[in-house]
Amino acid sequence: MTTLRKPLALAAVSALALSTLVSAPAAGTTTPTDVALEWYHVTAETIAAAGAPTQVTNNRTWAIGWIAATRALLRSPAAPTPYQEAAVATAVHETLVTLAPARKTELDQALTATLARIPDGSAETAGVAAGRQQAQAILASRADDGLDPASVNAPFTPPSAAAGVWQPTPPTYSPATQYGNRLAKPFLLDSADQFRPGPPPALGSPQYNRDLAEVRADGAVGSTTRTQAQTDTATFWLGSSYVLYTEPLRVALSEAAQRPLAERTKLVALFHVAAVDTQIATSDTKYAYLRWRPITALRTTVDAEWTPLHNTPAHPDYPSGHNTYSGSAEQVLTTLVGARTTKPYTIGSPSAPGVTRTYSNWRQLTVENVDARVWSGIHTRTADTVGVTLGRQVAAHALRNAGKLFG
Repeated sequence: MTTLRKPLALAAVSALALSTLVSAPAAGTTTPTDVALEWYHVTAETIAAAGAPTQVTNNRTWAIGWIAATRALLRSPAAPTPYQEAAVATAVHETLVTLAPARKTELDQALTATLARIPDGSAETAGVAAGRQQAQAILASRADDGLDPASVNAPFTPPSAAAGVWQPTPPTYSPATQYGNRLAKPFLLDSADQFRPGPPPALGSPQYNRDLAEVRADGAVGSTTRTQAQTDTATFWLGSSYVLYTEPLRVALSEAAQRPLAERTKLVALFHVAAVDTQIATSDTKYAYLRWRPITALRTTVDAEWTPLHNTPAHPDYPSGHNTYSGSAEQVLTTLVGARTTKPYTIGSPSAPGVTRTYSNWRQLTVENVDARVWSGIHTRTADTVGVTLGRQVAAHALRNAGKLFG
């Protein structure tokens, strides 16, 4: 069950900071540093400070660094701890310095701190070399993959206005975004349309009418049917999926603390590989069907003044990108870690500063995402539920084909 609280100690902490915090041992303790959590924190902090403006680009950065770390470990599965720790730190460092060069000073300091803990010798030297080599190889293989910000937001000219067809939405009528995702190079998908779902409900069909009626009533800015708790849920999940899921993935990494280091780096890598491929598949479906958003449908056919609780993003309705992301995340975390956590975990949100929610599984995040986009007035429920299914399918494919990444 989800719980809500606004502790005073967190009131001054941003939601973004909450999503990247990694607990440190208490002063005076001798608990060994967990290199996976250490470099998870470094990656999250680096992207928070100097990441790309496009979500999928940041997922790509994570994927490259943590694939490189996993490959370096799997190439020498019997290597001693000094090799393993040096390989992970160096692989992630090399990736981040290349893709977020503005943070080079901080990244160099972090690598120096990690390597200073590791006994000098041939194992450490070999780990550094392996991590750097794998990062450089993957960076080279992903060059010009179409996931840089300019390519992600490649220009798209919508067709002439017609019933059911997406058009830029008020209040800003911004140009379409994320069109270029569908043209990008996936990590493991055979093609962007490999899992493309069937078309959205036909205009005027019973399902279409139910979807639109629900959004009209529950997603309006002045809704009399939406409760305060539902409004809170809509606001909490309005923020970036990347930011909102940074803490759940860290929790999953902690849950797997007793597993081999290569399994843990693989968890992080596959989470972000699936996220990238899911966003590619999402944009493919969105721009294949070009289904209009609820605000356009309602203002055109029902109520010219209808306004959603939250502003509508600048891309088509079907399917919901928030829900493809949540479906993908749930699939990876459930498969690799288990459906439930050993103890409750708490996350914050960039769109609800000071508010936290507590969970004990991954599925509830998906359930809330589905409802939230309807209550925000941003998506139809069908766009949400189809999105979850698409995300799960893409993630399951990534998990089945992980060997192609790691050899």
